[in-house]
Amino acid sequence: MYTAQGRMHQQALLQQYLPLVKRHALNLKTRLPSGIDMEDLIQAGSIGLLDALTRYDQSLGIPFGTFAAHRIRGAMIDELRTRDWAPRRVRRYARQLEDTLHRLEQSLGRAPLEREIAAAMGMSLSEYQQLLWDINGSHMLAIDQVHEESLETQEPHGRNPLNALLDERNHSGLIRAIENLPERERLLMVLYHQEKLNMREIGLVLEISESRVCQLHSLAIARLRASLAA
Repeated sequence: MYTAQGRMHQQALLQQYLPLVKRHALNLKTRLPSGIDMEDLIQAGSIGLLDALTRYDQSLGIPFGTFAAHRIRGAMIDELRTRDWAPRRVRRYARQLEDTLHRLEQSLGRAPLEREIAAAMGMSLSEYQQLLWDINGSHMLAIDQVHEESLETQEPHGRNPLNALLDERNHSGLIRAIENLPERERLLMVLYHQEKLNMREIGLVLEISESRVCQLHSLAIARLRASLAA
């Protein structure tokens, strides 16, 4: 049981690390569909912070901020999973998109245009672009999983789409696939995964909307998967 002094210390830590919760919520929100509420992410992250306060063991040799960041982000992702906002339909279409890209690249001998992809999937361009938006959120949940065991290996940043692909394919193959991306998608991948810009910042650089950045990110990941599968 906490003493009065212990409760005061815990409250002080909560206040100190609340900006960390908000920062992670904002970072995650930029990668998700607009229907996800920021306050819900903050609430889930605050629960993760409380969990970190009660479970932190200094003897592990991990800074509390790093430990708390894992718990905060993990709690947010768990909250998103419980909502099941990425239905099976989206995952099914994500696989169909990769198959379509592979087939079109083989037949055309180049990266297919979006209107060509939409037509091959039997969709209007607007339906196809909405699908890209939904798939982007689905990708982010899948690749941003934060596992407790990653603390033991001290990998505070988790996995990103490029690392996920590297786990499955060789490095040189991935490099070639990135080089074959259309120029704007290749630049987007560099800005996001290497320069660590968020979707809003990339939109400002490319002079497109944030939602369009999300769509192009989904398309780039799908192109890479299709290329590597070949």
